[in-house]
Amino acid sequence: MTETFQNRERKIISLLEEYYPSFKGGLVHYSSPFQLLVAAILSAQSTDKQVNAITKELFSKFPDPQSFSSSSLLEIEQAIASVGLYKNKARFIYNLSLCLIQDYNSEVPTTLDELVKLPGIGRKTANVLLNDWFEIHEGIAVDTHVKRISFRLGFTKNTNPEKIEKNLMEIVPQDKWGCITHLLISHGRAICKAQKPKCNACFLLSDCPRKGVIEK
Repeated sequence: MTETFQNRERKIISLLEEYYPSFKGGLVHYSSPFQLLVAAILSAQSTDKQVNAITKELFSKFPDPQSFSSSSLLEIEQAIASVGLYKNKARFIYNLSLCLIQDYNSEVPTTLDELVKLPGIGRKTANVLLNDWFEIHEGIAVDTHVKRISFRLGFTKNTNPEKIEKNLMEIVPQDKWGCITHLLISHGRAICKAQKPKCNACFLLSDCPRKGVIEK
């Protein structure tokens, strides 16, 4: 990594922090690591808005692994039916609850290796939980916004989320592994959209290597 690239990367992160100082994640209704884990499962191929619309009532009825595991799959499906892929997600949540009860004394593990062994939990969801709840920075959560903007800014040439995560971990200071996801998501929602990005309004334009490509 050249000194010029390091300086550009540091400048970009600093600008993102300046413009998006308060965003901590789009999921809002949870009061335990287990509930955040469930909300993150629900958010796959669904919007945060869709998930937030059901989680307050959902966690009032099913606050912990015991309450989910003692319910039927049909009950869980009915409670989350407004989010995408709800049948698969209901099965993941049910099996996750059983696994936590049987293998972890109902406690959510706090390492990436253990989390990705749980039903329905991939690296992205595990990193969301570790960074946002436990403030343990083992990796970086890569969603569609992070993937797109990392490529556009020249942080990666890859399209595979795990390879993108590895590239980001090499250039982003570890104490910012948690916030970089939220910063890039904020920028993706506000300016660097998938379709018709607002390049002329972008405060990163002078540091964007693809500005001449995506403006057209």
